[in-house]
Amino acid sequence: MQLTIIKIGGNVIDNPDALKRFLTSFAQVPGDKILIHGGGKVATQVAEKLGVQTTMVEGRRITDRAMLDVVTMVYGGLVNKQIVVQLQALDVNAIGLTGADASTVLARKRPVKDIDYGFVGDIVSIDSGQIWYFLRQSLTPVYAPLTYDEDGNLLNTNADTMASAIAVDMIHRAEVTLVYCFEKKGVLTNPDDDLSVVPELTPALYAEQKTAGTINKGMIPKLDNAFAALDKGVSRVIICHADDLAQAVGQGAGTLLKL
Repeated sequence: MQLTIIKIGGNVIDNPDALKRFLTSFAQVPGDKILIHGGGKVATQVAEKLGVQTTMVEGRRITDRAMLDVVTMVYGGLVNKQIVVQLQALDVNAIGLTGADASTVLARKRPVKDIDYGFVGDIVSIDSGQIWYFLRQSLTPVYAPLTYDEDGNLLNTNADTMASAIAVDMIHRAEVTLVYCFEKKGVLTNPDDDLSVVPELTPALYAEQKTAGTINKGMIPKLDNAFAALDKGVSRVIICHADDLAQAVGQGAGTLLKL
């Protein structure tokens, strides 16, 4: 069985027209599929309205108690349900979930080292049986990146990490393609030139581009997660522009990762 797991980046979620185009393409992806999303600037905007300060370190959000409340409302509520209803209008029987629902994604609070990320969860395990159940009911899961721990706490988990972990856990049930969609055409040798797409990225080339500084900031954790998924048995991993989803799944666009 073919399963396509797609993670959509925050900048696309922030743009209603771009999101609509992406969801239209997502609806046309054949076979079983799962969507994982973050919250983009929406969480930051809501936090500002509520007087909650936003702090980012190396592209990752610091989640104190007040910010945890905000991301729970925004990721698990506002953004998730807006995506679900748009997919329903496209005849996709979507079900909006978080990793905490049905005990799907168990995590633990990240230990404090150089940086205290607050209520941020590192994934411990995934119950792929729950995900499989939804798929077998002809449902399309739409996951917000909230997880839970054994003490009954909600945790904010990086959406790229969650997509990678779910993809790896599903390889025993399906042939999995993992696609990271965002606002760039793929991995670029020149961040300012959309035509400088790297068609295939290997670990050696990735290391070279990091050293050169052309791959930096938020792309590093994204690609770390992408290569981890490939290394653990995911069949294909692709990085592409949200508008190019259909072509990328057909191997006609974006950057294909190779070991």
